[in-house]
Amino acid sequence: MRVAREPIMARPLLKIHRYFRRKPVRFFSFILLYLTAGSLVFLHSGFSSDTSTTGASGSGRDPLISEGGGSTGAGSSTSDGLRLLGRVFKETRRAPRRFGPPWRKENRAQDAPEWAGRGFDRTSSWSHGAKGRTTKEMDDGREQTVHAETSSSKYIGCYVDDTQRRALRGVSFLDYKKMTVFRCQDSCAERGYLYAGLEFGAECYCGHKIQAPNVSESECNMECKGEKSNLCGGPNRLSIYRLELSQESARRYGSAIFKGCFKRPDNVTLALPASSVIKNMSVDKCVDMCTEKEFSLAALAGEKCHCGFPTPLFTLHEREDEELCLQRCAGEDFESCGNNDFFVVYQTQVQDNRCMDRRFLPTRSKHLVALASFPGAGNTWARHLIELATGYYTGSYYFDGSLYNKGFKGERDHWRSGRTICIKTHESGKKEIETFDASILMIRNPYKALMAEFNRKYGGHIGFASQAHWRGKEWPEFVKNYAPWWASHTLDWLKYGKQVQVVHFEDLKRDLFSELKGMVIFLSLEVSEDRLLCVEGQKDGNFKRSGLRKLEYDPYTPEMRATIDGLIKTVDTALRKRNLSGVPEEYKPR
Repeated sequence: MRVAREPIMARPLLKIHRYFRRKPVRFFSFILLYLTAGSLVFLHSGFSSDTSTTGASGSGRDPLISEGGGSTGAGSSTSDGLRLLGRVFKETRRAPRRFGPPWRKENRAQDAPEWAGRGFDRTSSWSHGAKGRTTKEMDDGREQTVHAETSSSKYIGCYVDDTQRRALRGVSFLDYKKMTVFRCQDSCAERGYLYAGLEFGAECYCGHKIQAPNVSESECNMECKGEKSNLCGGPNRLSIYRLELSQESARRYGSAIFKGCFKRPDNVTLALPASSVIKNMSVDKCVDMCTEKEFSLAALAGEKCHCGFPTPLFTLHEREDEELCLQRCAGEDFESCGNNDFFVVYQTQVQDNRCMDRRFLPTRSKHLVALASFPGAGNTWARHLIELATGYYTGSYYFDGSLYNKGFKGERDHWRSGRTICIKTHESGKKEIETFDASILMIRNPYKALMAEFNRKYGGHIGFASQAHWRGKEWPEFVKNYAPWWASHTLDWLKYGKQVQVVHFEDLKRDLFSELKGMVIFLSLEVSEDRLLCVEGQKDGNFKRSGLRKLEYDPYTPEMRATIDGLIKTVDTALRKRNLSGVPEEYKPR
């Protein structure tokens, strides 16, 4: 009796079966290849359906495939495969996305502007020419003529400049590629100097007085390196402008910031531990001495200079009338040096390190606290203040590389990590709000918040939107979409938030010490007055826009104002219903 033979086709299958039984690794490799092939077929079908609706001339066919197939059939198959692989690789190269509200998804690239991390040139979008002339700006590849406004300036004339004895003796810098009149003016004004001078087309000098003779205008004949339409001095010749400073900048003296006139502390030796009598006293001599001794405060008292840090013994919270300090300095007639009873105080460029140490929480917290705000309401600034006041990093519901690079190390942590003291968020949905156990709700005047967010959207964190954006269709569309969001964001957090502490941006700016102290207490941390006083001296951080640039006109139309005023009233009512103080007076309709 014969044994039935195995079918011919079964033999190869049996061999394969035995082969993979002996080599399980190879079996799994085969399965992986099979799944990969299936995935590619699936992706191909998806992409084919996409391209079928966008064919040439509306025909619904891929323009690379001939109608008859014929000799191009193999070529079309190859091109399809290449396009497929190209799209697959393109998709895999994209960075993973973090959580974010709809308005953050529009212009994610704007958050990390091209100039972030470079020098301090912040004039790419705004410029100001000599004697009212206009200069040109490059924006999105289009050349446009714009009028811009700095702290207003007046052209004084052309002056001699000696390398051994400068006409303007404050700070100076040069740029042989991008120097402009506005850049020089802005830099000098921001540091509190009264005069800005340009030399040799590329050099900028600042000073409080001109110490050189005037010469003929024809000797200041060199074009600015960054704008050919304006003149920037000449060889050893300065084109000088007098700056009418903004209120903020007028409180500076060169690199030092004017803090005010203060009564002599009860125990001067403890409050201001370093002191010296200086012959021919002047502001810069006292500031230089305290800077050299590495103190952040320089206090002038007639012929004596005192140095120290802000402490509970000398808080700088109780300013006196500046008339009480009006005593001329022996070394400079136009400066005030105070007297034995009332001190003129300046903040030097020395960093107060008492509040600079920051770290993650020592133990992970399950109590999630939100730092919630509408975009443009000062969330980044508040994070800076909280980190300095508490010594702990803040986190974020999103990830912003430019913020991480500027020192917000909690930015990369997942928002639920429990390692940060609070979490920045612009979310306003019920589900998102209820994931937090408590929240600090930042509210800002919508007129200011909308403009701040528009600048961020089109100019980055400390940049500015161009005139083309303000006068174009972008601004009206932005106000239409974002103004209602300002109100709904606040209303949602008041409605769904579990424990909500409302902080108005304007109140925080006006009384930083008290408001920040309340925020630290709300975060269940011990208050350090020395840290808070240290924060007051370093409140601006790296994300403060220059206050020197302003629009030449009111961007809000009557219709926009009517809408926003109605929203302000709605928010004011909601706050009062929760037994909170309403919106500050400056919010209210005018």
